[in-house]
Amino acid sequence: MVAAGAHRPGPLKQQNKAHKGGKHSGASQRRAGGRVSVKAQPRRRLRDLSRVDRRHQALQLRRQRKEAVLAEKRSLGGREGPPHLVVLVPLHSRAAAHDSLRLLQSQDSAVVRVDEGRAGDFALLCPRLKQRWRFVTAQAGDLHAVLDLAKVADSLLFILDPADGWDSAGEHCLSCLFVQGLPSYALAVPGGTDLPPKKRIDARKKLANATEKRFPEAKLFPLNTEQESALLLRHLATQKQRRLAFRDRRAHLLAYAAEFVPGQESDLVGTLKVSGFVRGQTLDVNSLVHIVGHGDFQMSQVDAPPDPLSLNPRVVKGQKRSQDMDVQDDSANGTDEMEEDVKVLMKADPNKQESLQSEVVPDPMEGEQTWPTEEELQEAEASLKASRRVVKVPKGTSKYQAAWIVDDEEEGHQEDDDDDEDDDIDDDMMEEAVSQEGENSEEEEEPADEECETMTVSECLRDDQYDEKVEEDEQMLERYKQERMDEMFPDEVDTPRDVPARVRFQKYRGLKSFRTSPWDPKENLPRDYARIFQFQDFSRTRKHLFRQIEKEETEGASVGWYVTLHVCNVPVSVMESFKEGKPLVLFSLLPHEQKMSVLNFLVRRHPSNTEPVRAKEELIFHCGFRRFRASPLFSQHTSADKHKLERFLRPDAALVVTVYAPITFPPASVLLFKQRSNGMHDLIATGSLLSVDPDRIVIKRLVLSGHPFKIFTKTAVVRYMFFNREDVMWFKPVELRTKWGRRGHIKEPLGTHGHMKCHFDGQLKSQDTVLLNLYKRVFPKWTYDPHVPEPVPWVRSESALPVQEVEMD
Repeated sequence: MVAAGAHRPGPLKQQNKAHKGGKHSGASQRRAGGRVSVKAQPRRRLRDLSRVDRRHQALQLRRQRKEAVLAEKRSLGGREGPPHLVVLVPLHSRAAAHDSLRLLQSQDSAVVRVDEGRAGDFALLCPRLKQRWRFVTAQAGDLHAVLDLAKVADSLLFILDPADGWDSAGEHCLSCLFVQGLPSYALAVPGGTDLPPKKRIDARKKLANATEKRFPEAKLFPLNTEQESALLLRHLATQKQRRLAFRDRRAHLLAYAAEFVPGQESDLVGTLKVSGFVRGQTLDVNSLVHIVGHGDFQMSQVDAPPDPLSLNPRVVKGQKRSQDMDVQDDSANGTDEMEEDVKVLMKADPNKQESLQSEVVPDPMEGEQTWPTEEELQEAEASLKASRRVVKVPKGTSKYQAAWIVDDEEEGHQEDDDDDEDDDIDDDMMEEAVSQEGENSEEEEEPADEECETMTVSECLRDDQYDEKVEEDEQMLERYKQERMDEMFPDEVDTPRDVPARVRFQKYRGLKSFRTSPWDPKENLPRDYARIFQFQDFSRTRKHLFRQIEKEETEGASVGWYVTLHVCNVPVSVMESFKEGKPLVLFSLLPHEQKMSVLNFLVRRHPSNTEPVRAKEELIFHCGFRRFRASPLFSQHTSADKHKLERFLRPDAALVVTVYAPITFPPASVLLFKQRSNGMHDLIATGSLLSVDPDRIVIKRLVLSGHPFKIFTKTAVVRYMFFNREDVMWFKPVELRTKWGRRGHIKEPLGTHGHMKCHFDGQLKSQDTVLLNLYKRVFPKWTYDPHVPEPVPWVRSESALPVQEVEMD
């Protein structure tokens, strides 16, 4: 018999997947088979904890966070922390701020301390509630004072009108505050008792509907009686505090008292002794301080005078106490308390103190690596002898003076060089301006040749003002036209006929692709780049600094201490502004924040602004705690390595603003203002700090346009782009494109008048336009100015030229 063979599976045998043990700990132990892993296990593993332990751990973390929030809330306004700083901001010209202050002072079992410097400011001490407040009133219409006080305020108390809520100036103030960063706030409505009850209810409903858009879920607090003021104070003390990142990482201080000690060399510069409560972070004496609106300074020492707003005030003999309220004047005993029992906390160490150096002093000989040889020196002398010329000079002129005398021909060459180095935004607009100036100068020269007559002219100031307004309207109309032209024909310029295009556009280059073509960020940098500082990795430095602030404990004056800072080399104008009633706000600087670099802000045009804003116009920046003036560049916000320059601030897109300014670590808000001719500051754009990056490449594009003269299958004769044969040969390597999407290149010039034969990837249409793109990197101009003039109280301007009425010629 034949033995039966073993059964073998056929091709249709079912193949099952192997069983996966799962991701739980038991399966991994079974797979390990008792083997111990060589890799060390982490000490704390969440999966090793049982369910009960995980619940306990989450409960402990939740309890720690809750205790931290409660401790922060108790410290604000308590015995250990600084007083609760409340800033009153009237949002209407009819808002009764004085009545609100009077009601807030009329609290039972409270001590009122009146500030000596500013009228209407006072401190409210409640030993029974273990709370202390300091109320400061922002002057209506003073934009800088409102913004400076909001930088350091714990709470803002907006005073509304019972009928209208806020006016146009109040709307402008709110727009600025919302962008800068709004701390905790409350809405108070004093007055309205003179209205009938029915109209009073209607007015309250109308006001609630109006405030709901600006302040969602905000409660309106009437402020007419002492009970209502007590409810408002309780709300201010218990509401959740909103955090502002730019001030929480820096120590800041609002001056309670100040004293100026003139220096030995000059009375205009001296030491400013500023007293106040430390907020935010611990204040180090070796760090720099920034006085808002005045600049950066060093400190020499920090003193610890007695606390003038202590919850257990000293009992003064002979002073009678009223029924439930005690009003004291700090002007009588405030200076005595500063002088006695003053302890020196710390003095600055010259080895550890931050330097005030803000710019790098470039060395012009730094690039020289070898000394010139004798042959090179002889060649230089020979070239000097060859370049010597005979110049007519006055008698007695030395050779050195004669070398500075310039001929008429050289002046012409220098003017040509200046034109080449000029980086104005619109080259065609510049030519129009020059032609207009020439016409005006000819008109001015004509009356000089004529005989003059004596006439009696009636002086009418109103007519002069009217003429000035008409001139401003004409300038604004011209700007509207330029903005509309830039929208219709972006970056297009006319090729000049009097100057060869290869000379006029010699600094420009062509790119195969704007997105992918390489561009070296270190190529042809201006001299101003030798004055700035640059980080190897800015984001890494920022993270390292913020991590140090969170983990390490800095030695210095802790939060809540009442200290006196000795600020060195301060001009006397700072003290004069404080005596005038302006707030004096100090911020400590993080490392490197006094140094200059290139800052990039991401901004969006504010809806209230409709006037055109050109690049390189002087604007006023409010960046975090700083205030300065500069002339910025506008560029597109993209993820590429090159960014196209924008000639105007676009209303429909976010743009990046680039300026030279001191380093500031984000996050920080930014407000852009433009100063009117009458001194008012108009808010034109808002945004935030994007980066500190000098290597960000901003590319200016020029577009030369031509018209197809003769069209064949894939070739065409193009004219009006150039006007001589040499220019066509010079720009022959640059790729062409059309508005209808065709691409091509220049084959050869035709004749001597700039006609050229071009080849395209398809047949052109007769209505198409041939374009040639040229690119050049641009840099901001060094126009940084830390001095910002005080603005005039803001009034809404009625635009005489609406955008719809502008017509193109």
